[in-house]
Amino acid sequence: MTGTGRLASFSPATGAKLADYPVDGPAEVAAAVGRAREAAKSWARAGWKGRRAALLAYKRALATRTGEIAEVIAAETGKPDHDARSEVLLAVIHLDWAARHARRVLGRRRVAPGLLSAHQRALLAYRPLGVVGVIGPWNYPVYTPMGSIGYALAAGNGVVFKPSELTPGTGVLLARIWNETLPEHTDLLCTVTGEGPTGEALARSAVDKVAFTGSPATARKVAAACAETLTPLTAEGGGKDAVLVGGDLDDAGLDRAAEAVVWGAMSNAGQTCAGVERVYAVASVHEALCERIVRRAKQVVTGPSQPGPDGEGSGGDAESEGGDGRAAGHEAHYGPMTLPSQLGTIEHHLKEAADAGARVLLGGPESVRAPYVHPVVLADVPEDSPVMREETFGPLVAVNSVSDLDEAVERANASSYALGAAVFTGSARAGQEAASKLRAGVVSVGSVLGFAAIPSLPFGGSGDSGYGRVHGEEGLHAFASPQAITVRRFAPLADLTSYATPREKASRMVELARRLHARM
Repeated sequence: MTGTGRLASFSPATGAKLADYPVDGPAEVAAAVGRAREAAKSWARAGWKGRRAALLAYKRALATRTGEIAEVIAAETGKPDHDARSEVLLAVIHLDWAARHARRVLGRRRVAPGLLSAHQRALLAYRPLGVVGVIGPWNYPVYTPMGSIGYALAAGNGVVFKPSELTPGTGVLLARIWNETLPEHTDLLCTVTGEGPTGEALARSAVDKVAFTGSPATARKVAAACAETLTPLTAEGGGKDAVLVGGDLDDAGLDRAAEAVVWGAMSNAGQTCAGVERVYAVASVHEALCERIVRRAKQVVTGPSQPGPDGEGSGGDAESEGGDGRAAGHEAHYGPMTLPSQLGTIEHHLKEAADAGARVLLGGPESVRAPYVHPVVLADVPEDSPVMREETFGPLVAVNSVSDLDEAVERANASSYALGAAVFTGSARAGQEAASKLRAGVVSVGSVLGFAAIPSLPFGGSGDSGYGRVHGEEGLHAFASPQAITVRRFAPLADLTSYATPREKASRMVELARRLHARM
């Protein structure tokens, strides 16, 4: 994808070249970091009020130019225009929250000093880290990185953003809109472009933190590079998310669960880190759920967007039997695989599952027709099959039977990934109880990915899903350094931090405090 110092981007749907961009090396990355660090000085002088106003202005610019941004997203990823516009909206919602809540979360405040230190005023403040390096993914090239970019900016930092080599144009556009909207803060948000070596250069540069989203394998490489300079890292490494379905659901509940499973598994061609890949349904409803999932998945339309008579995708369902059955004027529900090599992973997972005895309820090898993968539904897949253990990242879902919700929780937790999950039961209370037993960092009860549009909730996982959190108060804290401040108000009865205090007097104070805590 690189030429003589240039990086080309291509349409995943047609293979046509879209544009090319510079390949930034260590020198260019270092220069971008330097510019962002210099710009951060005026950003600090702007104060909480000025930064809030600037970020809200940027938010309004992104909202106003949604069509322009969505056009670039759709061209580089292949996703339908509607999905691209929805992605921009999610990014706008999170940016708005970060701008409006940064001062409340990070502003200096008094904390209780405790009885022994009653003579001190105790203050807690949060300082910006400096410059944050953000390495973004290609599947959601605006929403996902803006979960770090927006919160890092709100916390007072400069940002250098390295977008995926598959979606460089989206990253370049985000920085351009920033500079056009806020010329007084030019270069506070810089974009560098390139492939893996550019991301490595950013991780090894003088940034004060790195926020990375991508595969676990690449996360480990980034972590190793950051470790050399003890640069802190927030890493999001994907998921193998499970949906748990209880045996107490009625027909309407099963319909809702099936619709949620199909959307969670197939949207964005299954290229969602918190998308649905596994389903564990209690045996009494397993077959009924499978029938509903297959029926709904057959209606999913795959292929390039096809504008309607008014020039816009007219949406709607079209019976496709796992193929491209679009009626004229109907926009596809999802487009091509953005990363061509992912088709091989899907083929491998499908073959291994079928060879191991899994039932293929919808689709099969014929579903993989580059650059598209049509919906695939499996059942009764052995738990040691790759499709149950490894991230498939495609429109394939496996539905297995379990004896009860406790077994469903056990199987869901057996994964090396622990990012997202969902629970569908006849009662919200039972759903919440099951959710509390899951290792997943984010869980939805009665829906899938319900957390994505709630900016006050933190997002992240553990294990192969990475560590650290973005979004919400935790997301703001992730890009700030706490500073503890004490201010002496008056002389204490016995100053334990001075040799001038008689030993006997100091000992009495220590003994008094000891007795007090022994009784509390």
